[in-house]
Formats: sequence, structure tokens, C-alpha cells
Amino acid sequence: MSTRIRTALVIGGGIAGPIAAMALQQAGIEATVYEAYAHTADSLGGGMTIAPNGQDALDAVGLGELLRPLGVPMTGIVMQDWAGRRLAEFGNPPGVPPMQLVWRADLYSSLHGEAERRGIRIERGRRLVDATETADGVTAHFADGSEATADVLIGADGIRSTVRTLIDPDAPGPQYAGLISFGARVEHVATPSTRSKMNMSFGKQAFLGYQVLDDATGVWFVNLPHPEPMSAAEARRTPAAQWLALLSAKFADDRTPARELIDRTPPEELIVVGSMENMPQVPVWSRGRMVLVGDSAHAPSSSSGQGASLSIESAIELARCLRDLPYPDAFAAYERLRRPRVERIIKETTHKNSAKAAGPVGRVVFAMLMRVFGRLAKPEKAAWMFDHRIDWAAEVAG
Repeated sequence: MSTRIRTALVIGGGIAGPIAAMALQQAGIEATVYEAYAHTADSLGGGMTIAPNGQDALDAVGLGELLRPLGVPMTGIVMQDWAGRRLAEFGNPPGVPPMQLVWRADLYSSLHGEAERRGIRIERGRRLVDATETADGVTAHFADGSEATADVLIGADGIRSTVRTLIDPDAPGPQYAGLISFGARVEHVATPSTRSKMNMSFGKQAFLGYQVLDDATGVWFVNLPHPEPMSAAEARRTPAAQWLALLSAKFADDRTPARELIDRTPPEELIVVGSMENMPQVPVWSRGRMVLVGDSAHAPSSSSGQGASLSIESAIELARCLRDLPYPDAFAAYERLRRPRVERIIKETTHKNSAKAAGPVGRVVFAMLMRVFGRLAKPEKAAWMFDHRIDWAAEVAG
């Protein structure tokens, strides 16, 4: 029985999957990506941030230059109440480069194009239903009756991971955060430039985030409290124009640019994301020859701004571990390197979605607390989160 890794099956073709495959290739491991959907997803998804630590992780496997042309620098976050009054401002720690605001669809397209340029095979329309192990490998069984075998199987299949349930049938699933999400890019905005800062407003009825650029273009997103979860497919059954009218009405009593940004959005440009979800702690990350990476193992609140960056870090650290160690030791080392960091970030950011979904009284209380926190917060205290570096050349100890 060989424990050294030569081949890998990567289940999931979103963001973490292609990055894991390219990192594995750089580690000398042949990886194939298996995506459940028959079509590409280069028209799906809203905005996302790549933090400095995520940018550095991409650089470790030569992918940083893909991101930079796509991103809009975000140098800070300004928190506001419904009347546009500043509650607090948070910037990056001194010496840390800005976050990059990107659209998921743009990043997805670039990563898939680069993976294929590097000779990595991406098989679409291959939905995993089961996996079986032998002494020499693991075989993935797909819904279309096909199979694939390799030394290890990596679950990069997101917050509703099939691999997670194969590893641990008792694993937790995602929890609805009480919000559904929307966003768009807009042009010809009358609102003044926010000067590379993202403004976030706790409105009377919904949460707004927006950034206006110097060229009068902008981006916005809304987290709307909703009593029941609603998938993106379910939410898209409602016409976009109807959603825009509803969102505009939700901000009728607010003194922020919400209505201008929403009203300038053509219906065809509205991105309907659907339910926002949180993942509880995942107790088991690996079993036998199977292991989790990205959102399947750790999915912080989207409010953290770290979800994609943590997935990128984990994909690259997993590749390092599999490069240097037999797979049982590699999986143990990977979890030892990653779990404390991701769980600390998740713990420090889970409260944000609760504040967004709070009722009117809760929002007033949160605004008061935010003012106090803003005066006390020190940017340098967040340096541990952003100033995280992966030394690709360093050997992983068992």
C-alpha cells in the first residue's frame, strides 16, 4: 500500500477546486476537477473580497496576477446608521495592502481559464454520489454512472458538501442566517466617490453595502431580513424588476444612497444570490483517503470578508502537506495548520450577520455598541488576520 500521493480527484469546480488543483500540480500531483453542473458558472455570484492574506496565498502558486486586473482596491470600511451618520471606520493595519473587491463570476472565469491553460482537466456534469476506498486508492462514483480513481479525493464542493457527509454522516449542514442577498454593478452614479472605502449602512429595514468609484461607477449589495430561507433559484422566480421595487421601498425612510443605487440598476443587472448561510464547526475534516477544503470544511460569515481568502489558503496548505508527507500524516498536518486559524476568524465574525438580521430595537442597540467599539478598536489588533503568509518552499513537518 502506497501512502505517497501521485494523483487526486478534486470534487467541486467553484473557486477552491481549481486553485487546489493548480497548487497540487505545482506540488507534482496530477489533479482532475469534477464539477456537478454541466455548464460553467461564469455568470453567477455576486461581489466578494480577497483579503491581503488571500492575495499572498495566490502569489504562492503564481495566481496573484490573475486577480489584480479584476479587483477594485478597498482600503477601509465605514459603518453608518440609517441616517447616514458615521458609527465607526475600520482600516487595514499599517503596512498591509488593501483588500480587493472582485465579482465572483470574473474570478471564476479567470481561474478556470488558467487551470485549463496549465493542462488541468475539468470534467463538468459529474455529480458525486458516493466514494469507495481500497488499500491503493479511492474511487468516486458519479450520478451518470461513471467513476474515477486516484490516490486521494478532495472535497471542494462548498457549503452543501457531499464529500463532508461521506466523511462523516453526522456532519452539520449550513444554517440559515435570516437574510437573503442581492447586488449589482451600476453606472452614472450621482453619489460622490467613497474614495476606495466600502460604506455599510444598518438601515431601518435592511442592510446596505456600497462603494462608489471615482469614475461614477459603483457596486452595492443588500442583505434583506426574510423569515424563511430562499435558494437563488427560488428567488429568481420573482422578476428582477419586482425585487428592485421591493428593495427600493425597504430604504424609503433611510437617508443613504440606497434608493439611488437600486433605482439606477437595470433589472437584467440585478444579481440574486439567495439565502445567506453560516456553517457550524465541522468536527471531522478527513477520513481515510478523503479530505475537505474551503467552504466544505470552514465557511465563515460572508460579513467576515475572509471566506474566499481562507479557502485559498487552505487549498494551498493542503497541497504543501500532500507534497511532503504520506496522506494520513498530510491530512493531520493540514488540519493542525488550518483549524485554529479558521475557527478563530469564524468566532470573531459570526456576530455580524445577527446584527444585520436584528429588528429595529436591536439595530439601535447595535449602533450604540458600534460607536463605542469604533473608538476602542485598534487596526493593528487585526494584523494577525491579514498579515498571514504561506511559505510554499518550506517543508511541512509531520
